[in-house]
Formats: sequence, structure tokens, C-alpha cells
Amino acid sequence: MQTPIADSAREARPPAPGTERPAAAGVPFMDLTRTHGPLHGELVAAFDRVLGANAFILGGEVERFEEAFAAYCGAAHCIGVNSGTAALAIALMAAGIGPGDEVIVPAHTFIASALSVMHAGATPVCADVEQATGLIDPAAVADAITPRTAAIVPVHLYGQACAMDELHAIADPRGIAIFEDAAQAHGARHGEARAGALGTAASFSFYPSKNLGALGDGGAITTDDAQLAAAARRLRDLGRFDSPRHDVSGFNERLDGVQAAALRVKLDHLDAWNDERRAHAARYAELLDGHVELLEEREQTPAIYHLFPIRLDERAAVAAALGAAAIGCGVHYPLSLPEQPALAGLGLADAPRAREWAARELSLPIFPGLRPDELEAVAGAVREAVGRPR
Repeated sequence: MQTPIADSAREARPPAPGTERPAAAGVPFMDLTRTHGPLHGELVAAFDRVLGANAFILGGEVERFEEAFAAYCGAAHCIGVNSGTAALAIALMAAGIGPGDEVIVPAHTFIASALSVMHAGATPVCADVEQATGLIDPAAVADAITPRTAAIVPVHLYGQACAMDELHAIADPRGIAIFEDAAQAHGARHGEARAGALGTAASFSFYPSKNLGALGDGGAITTDDAQLAAAARRLRDLGRFDSPRHDVSGFNERLDGVQAAALRVKLDHLDAWNDERRAHAARYAELLDGHVELLEEREQTPAIYHLFPIRLDERAAVAAALGAAAIGCGVHYPLSLPEQPALAGLGLADAPRAREWAARELSLPIFPGLRPDELEAVAGAVREAVGRPR
């Protein structure tokens, strides 16, 4: 049986038809109806506001969400765009990073982390990841720096912030910028600060299954740099800002009013949802400890578990067993970046720890509204499948 694949960190979504096991009588990998159901009235009212104002592209709803999300992250500016991929590419370009520059990305991430660098005209360079967390390894970053290195993109994978103090210690003395890929880290903390305020700028995805998800595609850039923010606002809107004059060659990457209105409704619930995800993760850890390898969570960077990854050698067999029990699962991600055909021409260095994560990681269901009996059913099926039941 085919291993189920949910193929995205930036666009981590319920797997496409044909790649996820049916879960009609079991446990779904993701169930957005449990998130949206209690918010139905608020979401309809938000849509009606946009419909009444006819403000479908940018406009007041986008501006109000940008203000609210910037404040939530602890950043001075937020620029809404139409995807996380566009957010990272535009942030890099707004900072003047492009052809001739190298940007270091983790070898274990969704491919969009590298594609965004390429869309900006720069060259992605891979650094291996930490064995325990799957996050970019500062020591590997230091080894990857060359005279052309202009930026580092730490990806806060699975909802845990990267080792930002160590990365800043490497980058700051060299004048290298840090751009957070926070597509899985809405509300994640590093000490007292939130993701989105830990570097030069940050990019977010609001794909529907994210911790903070829209009702379609969406993304945002956060930053304290006013000049970068102004440049990003021009780039997202065809090179203009509050003027009929197009000052630069920009893109059509604007956030819709409907999405911004829905996001503003959901932002009020984000912390509670993240708390629920952490509670689910803690219960999984109780039920699975000693049976599979679990994500190491650092005290300074408590995870908000956009995904719940386990690692095991018997991944295909366990995925098949879960599928037989109608339990959804996914793989994040089945190939390290150096193994991706689309990046083959870059000559990316091999990353053995990223390859191991790619070969052994399996994501279990975790979302707000997941029931205790469902958690126990998933954990029990995993324990039975690995042959070490309690």
C-alpha cells in the first residue's frame, strides 16, 4: 500500500485525494468543520461586511487584520499577501536580496522555502538539521556561509521556533539578515517573543489547515523595518502603493478582503487553539513514549504543534496499519531538498540528518476539536503496528 503523503510545511494540508487513507469511521488527519462550526455566525458576519463594502481586494478589512496580526506578533508592520510562498519571496526582494546572493535554508522543509529564494532571484544553499528537532542546525549554517551569503531562512517547522540566539550570534556580526519562515508557527514563542518578531522579517502562510488558517490561500510578512515594509507593499501590488504610478516591477500578490476578515475572526481564538494542540501533544507523548521517537521540545521554544511528527523505521507498515483502521496520517516531508528533482541543478550538498527525517517521519492527527478517544485510538493503533503494545 502506498504511504500517505501530506506534502507541505508551508502548505501543510489534508493530503490530496488518492494520497490519504479514508477516515470516515476512524480519525481524520484534519477536520476543519470542528474549527469552523462554532465560528459560523462570526464568519458569515465577516463575509457580509466585505460583501456590503465591496472591498474584495486589499481595503479596510485587510488593513485591520494587518494591524491586529502585527500587534499579535509584536512587530511594527504586517503586509498581507496571497500565500506564504509570496510572503518569503517578496520579503527577500524588499530587502534587496536577489541575483548573486546566497540564502541558507534547512534541508528538511517544504520545497517552497527554497523556491521562494529562487523566485527572488537568489540561490538557495542547504544546511542540515538537528537530529532531535528537525530544525536548522546552527553549526551547519556556520559551515555553509560564503562571501555571497546574504540571508538565513530558519523554518520554524512543526510549530517550534528555531535556535534563534545561536543563529543571530552567527549572522549579526557578519551583517547577514535572518528571515523567519513561520508558515507553521503562528503564535509560537522563543522566550518572551513570538515568531514574526525574531529576525529582519518573517513570512506566514494562512493555508486553511494552518494554526491560523484562512478560507483559501493567504499569507503575510511581518517586520520592524519600515523601509522593507514599504517596499513589500509596492511589490505585492504591481509596484504601486496608494498611487496610479507604478514605481517598480511588482507582482499581483494581494490579500483578499474576505480572507482578511475571516482571519481577524479566527485570530481571537488562536491562543486557545494552540493550547489545545499542546494538550493533545502532551497526551500523545504519554501514550507513545518508549514506542516511537518523539519531537524534542526545548524549554525556551515550546511548540504549538502545527503537526505532530513521530519517527520510526517501520513507517510504511505503520502508515498502512493506520490506513486500515481509517486513521489519517501524513509524511512531512518525503524528500530532503537536495533530493528534490526541481532543485537538482543547484548542486545542493547532501544532508544526512535531513534525509533521515525524510525517511522516518510520520505525522499523526492533531487539530482543535480532536477528541480524547480519538487520540487514544491513534496512539493504540501506532503501538500495535510497531509491535510493542502496552
